[in-house]
Order: sequence, then structure tokens, then C-alpha cells
Amino acid sequence: MAEYNADGHELAGGLRYPWPQAQCSGEWREVADGLWWLRMPLPYRLDHINLYLLRHGDGWVVVDTGMNTEQTRAAWEQVFVGLFAGQPVLAVICTHYHSDHAGVAAWLAERYRCPVYMTASEYRSLYVTVPAGQAPGWDFHDFHAKAGFSGEQIDELYRLIQSGHFRPLHFNSYRRLQDGDRLPIGNRQWRVVVGRGHSPEHACLYAEDGSVLIAGDQVLPRITPTVGVHATEPEADPLRDWLASLEHLRRLPDSVLVLPAHERPFYHLHARLDQLQAHHQAQLSRLLASCDEPRSALELMAVLFPKLSGRFDELMALGETLAHANYLMAEGLLVRELHQGRHRYRRGTPGQPAAAPGPTATLTIPGSQPAALQESPCDRQEQQ
Repeated sequence: MAEYNADGHELAGGLRYPWPQAQCSGEWREVADGLWWLRMPLPYRLDHINLYLLRHGDGWVVVDTGMNTEQTRAAWEQVFVGLFAGQPVLAVICTHYHSDHAGVAAWLAERYRCPVYMTASEYRSLYVTVPAGQAPGWDFHDFHAKAGFSGEQIDELYRLIQSGHFRPLHFNSYRRLQDGDRLPIGNRQWRVVVGRGHSPEHACLYAEDGSVLIAGDQVLPRITPTVGVHATEPEADPLRDWLASLEHLRRLPDSVLVLPAHERPFYHLHARLDQLQAHHQAQLSRLLASCDEPRSALELMAVLFPKLSGRFDELMALGETLAHANYLMAEGLLVRELHQGRHRYRRGTPGQPAAAPGPTATLTIPGSQPAALQESPCDRQEQQ
């Protein structure tokens, strides 16, 4: 049975939810002065996304847009007539490039001739996609075959990501956001707080009066944001970036109202950061404990995610599994070997040094000796 405080807020899992029930898709609710929570439909098991609408003078600023579907556009038409009452969209802000967040940013920008704001890495990531109808490259097949998928399964995965749902409409210009930027919108001053790991340069928006954090996918209640390694960058270490971002967010006050992209708004930011960190530490321990004998990525995926339903779940779960494996390899706790065309993972030798952190990275070309690549000052600046 749910527990509630004197104000009618639901208390669950160490968090406090001001609204015990979310509204239906296509409906909106005012959550703070001049700030509305809009719920939009998604066409998969996680069936919704939360968007946020900020009143600004005689118009509106939209934070995230929903997926590129007819259902999304139909819901927006209701917002234009209802809440907006014919007033224009003045700007679109995308927290990151994922299809449910930036899916119809171009459509909104074209309709209202308004700018789109996002970080540079997220804007560039919009264009890291295989053209529609093009056959999968050898690298896509290689990545998934080494994980343990069959050729038929790989083709199914590729058809899935080729769906128009997962393809945001492209736009030709944007306004760049950077960590620490300030945006005066409505009656609040908002500061950009960048998080990494879920996506390259995810922009959260923090109201500097301490009242609200629009968190996007960087902090979610109850469910955990996806932190994954994919075919586009198979040697990435996004979990390290994401855990560091938790500490960046911990500088914000615990009392802030967190407005996430999924589930319901909540209080107790720091408690949720602790829970998320503990979850990933447990996943790292679980994966490492399973590697006394060599295991494939799919075998490890079954350990971390025993209940999956469909190829989309497998795609996400594989990415998360590899993110944890890559983190442990960088720590020197896990070793990856190629055996009969598949990667197998086992515990590292006790005392084996971890990969050296700092301004050098090791490039290993098959059949060659590792070579140290020195990062340029531009590379270091881009990472900051």
C-alpha cells in the first residue's frame, strides 16, 4: 500500500512524489509558476516521455519534443490549440539527441521559425546514423557477432534501428549550449548543467533560485538511465563518464524538484544519486563475479538482465553490459580475448595494472603492437 505525507505526496523508495499519479499522454499539468509538464506517447514498453513547457513573455520555450511519430504530432496540435492558445513557440531546447527527445525538433522549428538549442556533441550525434535503406556495414555486423549474436539476429537488430521512430528529423542550424551557460526564461534564470554517459553532452537545466532541475534522462526515478556501448564506438567507457556526472549533479541542492524525462517528478535528488551509484556498483560486482570462467557478452547480458522481451530490450541490454565490461577492463579487473570470432571475458590477473588514465590513450591495431596516441590540447578542451 502506498504511503503519503500530510501534503498528499507519495513516499516511495526513499523519494517523495508530489503528484501520486501522472496525467495521460497528450495532457499537461502546471508544476511550478510558468512551467508545465507535458506527457507524450512512446511506441514501446516505456510508453511515455515527459516534456517541459516554459512560459516566456508572449510565447513558449519547449524542452524536448517527443518521438518522430504521427501520434506525437497529433498531441502537439492539441497543445498548440489548448495550452498555447495560438501563442508561438519561441525556442526549442533539446537535452540530448535521442529520438524521443529531439524527434520533431526540426518540425517545431520549421513551423515557428524558431531556433533549436542543444550542446555541440549532441547536435553532431544527430548525424551519426546510417542512411535509411542502406545495408549494415561490416563494423555493425562485427560488433554484434563478437558479442555472440547470429547473422539472422544481427539483421533483425539492424531493421529495428532503421525504423523511422528512431530517426529524428534533421535541422540545419542550432544555438550551442555549454556547461554553465545561463538562460533567462520567464521568471527564472536557468543554468546549463552537462552530464555525460547516457549521451555525449546531455544538457540539464537548473533554476538558479534552487527550485527546479529539468533532468532529462540524466536522473530518473525508479528506473535507471541507459548507459551503453554501441557499434559506433565499441571501445567507449561511458559508465565512467556517467558516474563522474553524478558527482557533478551532487553539487546541486537536495531540495530541488527534479523533473525527469520518464516517470514522475520527485524530491530528494541526492538520495536518488546514491541509489543510481549503488545500482551500477552492484552490476559491476555481479558481472565480475560471473567471469571466473570465460564468458561471452551475451552470457554476461543474461546475468545482468535475466528478463528481456524483444530485440529492442536486447539492444539496450547489450550496450549496458558492454559499458560495465569496458569499465572493468579499464580498471584491469577484466580481460577480453577473441576466441573463434567472439569476445570472451574473464577476470584479470591479480595485481595486473589498470589502463593508465590521463592524456594518452592506447590504440591497438590487430596484428600490431599497441601505440600510444597523444591527445591534442583541442581534444582535452572538447572533453571539459
